[in-house]
Amino acid sequence: MTYSIVGYDPETYEWGIAVQSKFIGVGAVVPFAKAGVGAVATQSFANTAYGPQALQLMEEGKTAEETIEIITKDDPERHLRQVGIIDALGNPATYTGEGCYNWAGGMTGPHFAAQGNILVDDNTVKAMGETFLKSEGTLAERLLKSLDAGQGAGGDSRGMQSAAILVVKENGGYGGLNDRYIDLRVDDHPDPIKELIRVYQLHQLYFAPSKPGRIVEIQGEIFEALKSELNRLGYNHENKSLHQNLKDFLHTENFEMREQEEGSIDLDVLEFMKLQK
Repeated sequence: MTYSIVGYDPETYEWGIAVQSKFIGVGAVVPFAKAGVGAVATQSFANTAYGPQALQLMEEGKTAEETIEIITKDDPERHLRQVGIIDALGNPATYTGEGCYNWAGGMTGPHFAAQGNILVDDNTVKAMGETFLKSEGTLAERLLKSLDAGQGAGGDSRGMQSAAILVVKENGGYGGLNDRYIDLRVDDHPDPIKELIRVYQLHQLYFAPSKPGRIVEIQGEIFEALKSELNRLGYNHENKSLHQNLKDFLHTENFEMREQEEGSIDLDVLEFMKLQK
């Protein structure tokens, strides 16, 4: 009841998985990844032991193809399993057991493996692969575009319920203390992919550094707009300067990554303020 894409970015050294399913909390079952090692999507009567087993094998130097052969050969229910893998060098491999419910199958290409089961037809997997190859942006953005394209091409024949994205890179996690660069889930939603994209965009707003071209001086129309929004949102303390009121807002909303020197503001923050009710 699931389709996924596993990918690798050789420029940023990121490994990731995006997945959607007519299954609650798919992000707790399908995706596994480790920076410098690889990424795994295990699905279709998922054997969750495949995740850690595959990562261990790839850490020992096994390729994606070798890893799939090893983890499936002694599994008595391998005919019901489906798995996609990217190894440390970006080599892809995908496996679909002959007992998986139709439509079921997968495809591989440069730095990706796409697979799905109980799909409308093979167009979902094809759309994911083609989109990954032709799309631009970060690995996370390409994975999300691919997942969305897969749904647009037919998707899970039983519908939608949950979606998730996991991307790892060395020291990419919060505070640089782990490799969990992006780890987002939508566990139960009528349109989980669109919701996952919305949450990802919020994640980037909160945690990605400001783009130089979006940093402007607080003057003229920007000054008036900022003053108006701070007042509307309740950050209009008369005993504080505009800069301090803005700082209070930024710290309350966890926008420390977007804080600028006094006299400047990130326009993405101002746009966020305008959207708040």
